[in-house]
Amino acid sequence: MAEFKHLVRIANTDLDGKKAVVYALKDIRGVGVPLANAVCQVTKIDGLSKSGNLSDSDVKKLDEAIKDPLKHGIPSWMVNRRKDLDTGIDKHVITNDLIFNKENDIKLMKRIKSYKGVRHSQNAPVRGQRTRSNFRANKGKVMGVKSGGAKKAAAPEGKK
Repeated sequence: MAEFKHLVRIANTDLDGKKAVVYALKDIRGVGVPLANAVCQVTKIDGLSKSGNLSDSDVKKLDEAIKDPLKHGIPSWMVNRRKDLDTGIDKHVITNDLIFNKENDIKLMKRIKSYKGVRHSQNAPVRGQRTRSNFRANKGKVMGVKSGGAKKAAAPEGKK
């Protein structure tokens, strides 16, 4: 049996060796439990075994399957970037590429002044949430009703 590794490196991310493979893969940005399950099934690796027990060849298989899931037989509806604006193809982006693409998408929405772009630039909720009682971080501290207390009775002017 292979030596137990406390850290496993897949897709430029250090994963906890004590976790099950499926839940360790979830720590990679852009990979959720459903995709991790599909990757484990495609590569024929037990998803509930500890990720620290994986051999180097298993780690390499998982790494390749996560970086290009379509090539390994995972359906296109599971990828997170379908019909990419630049290329028009389906692909799955992970880690820093995901952050970069998300920022570029928001910049594009702002540039073309779509509704979502305008909401992003106003720091307002984008997906239709209410704004009356929520999102106070954008509006400052909540004031409420000020109660000044009982007003002091004015002293009569004639008497001193």
